[in-house]
Amino acid sequence: MERDWKTRDYFAEMYVAGVMADAGWNIYFPHRDQGFDFIATTAVSGGIIVRPVQVKGKYPTEGKTDKARYGYVGKLTAFHDDMVLAMPLFAGLGDAAPKHIAWMPRSEIKPMTKDRWRCEPARFAQSGPQPRPGLSMFFDEPGLSRLAT
Repeated sequence: MERDWKTRDYFAEMYVAGVMADAGWNIYFPHRDQGFDFIATTAVSGGIIVRPVQVKGKYPTEGKTDKARYGYVGKLTAFHDDMVLAMPLFAGLGDAAPKHIAWMPRSEIKPMTKDRWRCEPARFAQSGPQPRPGLSMFFDEPGLSRLAT
């Protein structure tokens, strides 16, 4: 049975929250999801960093063709200068874990129209999602480490 990507949204949120918790971040879930999926904090010398997080999982379907740009294009429900758009990039719907996670800062989210946004830090090739040249610093552990600066 092939899974529907929409049923995996909550899984993507929990997976990203788990990765952040494993890296020492504290995770706070809102009573109502009206924008940010959760808030993450971490202590650094000189204070606490607070990051509102939106998660947009990418699940390619069978027959996905190669793309030079791959990521999230669509509506976002909330914005903040310190936010993170976390994109777990799966190689397929049946994957237990994403191949990569892109940790994108607000500055990398670009407007397309009045209510549509794009953030395409990856490319898609036969082997699945890969960081685009020049954007690998936003992926996986290096990208997560950047959030604490």
